[in-house]
Order: sequence, then structure tokens, then C-alpha cells
Amino acid sequence: MSASTPAADAAASAGEQPAQDVPLLPSRNTGLLMGAVMAVSVMQFLDLTIANVALPNMRAALGATPESISWVVTSYIIAGVLVLPLTGWLSDRIGSRNLFIGASLMFVLSSMLCGAATSLTEMVLFRALQGIASAFIGPMSQTAMFDLNAPSRQARAMSIWGLVVMIGPISGPFIGGFLTDNLNWRWVFFVNVPIGIPALAILWWRMPSRMITRRQLDIFGAAMLALGLVGLQLLLDRGNQNDWFDSTESVVEILVAICAFWIFAVHTRDVAHPLFQGAMVRNRNFIGGLAFMVILGVANVALSSVLPTMYQSVYGYSVMTTGMLMAPRGIGVMVTMAITNRIMRQADVRYLITAGYLLAAGSMWLMTTWSLDMDSHLIVVSAFIQGLGLGFIFVPVNMIAFSTLAPNFRTDGTTLMTLARNLGGSFGISAIVTTLSRNLQISHADIAANVTSYSVPAVDPSLVAGQLGPYGDAAMAMLNGEVTRQAAFIAYLDNFFMLFWVLLSIAPLAFFLKRPRPIGSPMPPGE
Repeated sequence: MSASTPAADAAASAGEQPAQDVPLLPSRNTGLLMGAVMAVSVMQFLDLTIANVALPNMRAALGATPESISWVVTSYIIAGVLVLPLTGWLSDRIGSRNLFIGASLMFVLSSMLCGAATSLTEMVLFRALQGIASAFIGPMSQTAMFDLNAPSRQARAMSIWGLVVMIGPISGPFIGGFLTDNLNWRWVFFVNVPIGIPALAILWWRMPSRMITRRQLDIFGAAMLALGLVGLQLLLDRGNQNDWFDSTESVVEILVAICAFWIFAVHTRDVAHPLFQGAMVRNRNFIGGLAFMVILGVANVALSSVLPTMYQSVYGYSVMTTGMLMAPRGIGVMVTMAITNRIMRQADVRYLITAGYLLAAGSMWLMTTWSLDMDSHLIVVSAFIQGLGLGFIFVPVNMIAFSTLAPNFRTDGTTLMTLARNLGGSFGISAIVTTLSRNLQISHADIAANVTSYSVPAVDPSLVAGQLGPYGDAAMAMLNGEVTRQAAFIAYLDNFFMLFWVLLSIAPLAFFLKRPRPIGSPMPPGE
């Protein structure tokens, strides 16, 4: 097993950055290792959305109900949230190499088990195992990209890794739909095997490791944080289905989350060995980066989850066409991430973050001008502009968050970054789905109330339907379907308008953060 250099280990244990422009974990195979890390990341980020489109096929094959099949997604999310806060402690305890390789192996094996599942119980169990492995892969892959690269090359590494983070959720529904339609729903899981095995071989061969330290675990604090996160995630995932706080379950979940978070905060303030060090959570840039990452989760993960449904249900596009319409977002991300590293060397990254959110807000404003009878060119333009904005946000946010954070805090920092991005996606999906369902009902009632003999000259729809018998019922069903389609479209526009104001309001807040040190410069003493 390769190891880090003594100088780098000493610097890391002291909480300082090496004075030279050298990586924390030097390797003669940096490019190959980065490729393996990226391959593992591809599997993990694709699985955030790839299985969602296959749920109807899974339900039929596993004999599940529409309500119970949702646990295929919920078990994955909850299991990941439960163990995610332990990533930093486990990395120190067993070594970053062992944790990353073990999590990657577990992800590949659990993917194979998911693809072979014959019952809903098996699927939920195997998805939970996959979620646990995924929780460790996210922060460990980001930490590896930082550690394998010198400070002057970390922005470039984040640009490369960020492509997977941003494009994975976008392409997941398209790839999942393609595999389900042309092969079988089981291939949304089996596809991880040919990607994961070569990556595991490379990681086992050359992956270096951080120094192992016998760090104490704050068991009570970890339990309270996990309990709060599980309660919050269950609320966000099942709240709309349970009609939110009209349901006893949702009330219990929010109370459990609030109480657990409060106990965790009070306990962490006084405990000798907290789960997350105070020096990290008091870092203004890092906390600001977490806030920006939450909003980025809303703009990227949440929209990536709901837009394919809109394209198919409202506009009637096929799965393949829907995937093509999602592609311009990824192209826009690739364009700006390719140039972000160079711009960051010349300009204040806070301007990039602000420009990114303004571009994303502008794309949402453009989306509020959509109409039911337009062609796809406006969808393509809006998606490309949005991708440009998102690409300007991800790398600068990570660089500004970690610029004043000591290397020994990186694993805990990337853990919290992953948690913030995941919670942002969950908040966004929950908010969008809830406002969609409520605004759809309101708009449907408003439109239907105006479909009368007064609004349709010389025709009374209900009278004609009664005279035509079964054909009249079919005609009324078609009319109701069109009313529902138009109501859904209005509800989507309302969401675009809401997201426009959210992104616009967050744009200038970047200037409340400290300007980070230049890329490649050593960290000043005491930071």
C-alpha cells in the first residue's frame, strides 16, 4: 500500500498545509488514480436518480404497491443519511484508503444484489446497503481529489470531479429510461459492475492513504445527529404523501428532528471530543460554502428529478427525447467548468459565484415564458444557460469553502458538503412536488370552472356528453385530461418563478465571505 510522505503526514497531523506546492498524498499514478476515483463517483452520482424511472417496472416485477415501492428510494436515502456523519471518524480510524476501497466494493456488490432481487423486502435491504456505501463514497472521493493534487491543481481537479457531480443527476433519468426500455430494469443496477471492477483494481493497486489516528467517537452526539437527520429526511420524503402536518407521522418526524438537533448542538458545545471540531464549524467561509451548496442541490438535483416528468407528461416527449433535452444543461456545465480554473487565477471567485447564480436565475426567468405550443428550442436554450450558471458555482464554492480549512479537516468538511448537497436536493424535491400538487389542484379547479356553455359557444359540454353515452364519457375524459395538462403546466411555471426569486436573492451573498487566498499559495499560519 502506498503511503503519504512523512512531511505531508506531519503537516496534516499538525493541522497545517505543507509549505511546498505538493499534494498531501503524492503518487506517480495521479492521473490513473483520478480516473478510478471518477469512475466510482460516476456510479454513485448516477444512482441518485437512475433508479427512479424504473420504479413502475420494479413494482410489477416485485409485486409491490404504489406506496410500498417508494421504499426502494427511501431506504437508499435514509441509510445514507444515517451513516454519513461517521465518514470522517471512520477514515481516521481505519484509513482513508481502506474506507474508500471498502465502500466502493460494497457499492458494486450491493448493486449486483439489487439487480438480482426477487422480492420487495430484498430490494429494500440491498438498496439500504447501497445507500450506506454511497454515503462514504461521496465525501471520500472529493477528499481524494484534494489529497492527490497539489494546491495549484486542486481547482482543476474539482472541475473534473464536479462534472460528475453535476452531470450525474442530470443524465441519470435518461440512462435509466434507456436501460429499462431496451434491456431490463435490473440493468440500472448491473451497469455499475463493468464500471466498478476496473476502478477497484486500480484503487487496490495504487491508492495511497492518510495516516491512521485513533480518534475517539462521540457516540451520543453521532446518534443524536443521525436521529435528527433521519427524522428530517423521512419528513421531506414522505411529507407530501402524508399531507404534511395533517398527518401524525409528519408531526412526530419534525418533533424528533428538532429535539435531536437541539440536543446534538448543546452536547457538541461541551463534549471533549465532538463529532465535528469547533474550528471547522466556526469557519465563516466553510459555513457559507455549506449554505451555497444547499441551494446548488435545489437547483441541480431537484430540477433534474422533476424536469423529465414535465417533458414527458406535459409535452409528451419520449424517454430518448427527454434525455436529449436534458443534455444541454450538462454541456453548459462542461463549458464553464472547463474555463473556471483559468478565470479563478485572475478574478475573485466571489464574482464567479454571483455570476453563476445570476445566470441560473436568468434561465429560470426564461423558463417562466414557456408555452404549451412552443417547440423545443427554448427548452434547449434555457437548459444551456442554466448549465453555464451551475458550472460557475460548483468549483468556486468548494474552493472558497476549503481555502481556509486545514487539510486534517478535509474529510469531515467534504462529509458536511455532501450532506448539504443531499439535503438541498431533498428540500428542493419536496418543495417542488408539494407546490406542484397544490397548484395543480387550484389551477385545475379554476380552468374546469370556466369550461361551460358560456365559454364554449353553442355547446354545453355536459349536455353533449350525456347524449353521446359511452362516447360522451370518453370525450369528457379527454377534455379533463387536457385541463389537467394545462393545470400541470401552470403549476410548473409557478415553481420556475419561485426558484427564480430564490436564486436571485442568493446571488449577492457571496460577498459576505472572505476572499480566499490565491490558488497554490500556502495556507497562512493559524488557519
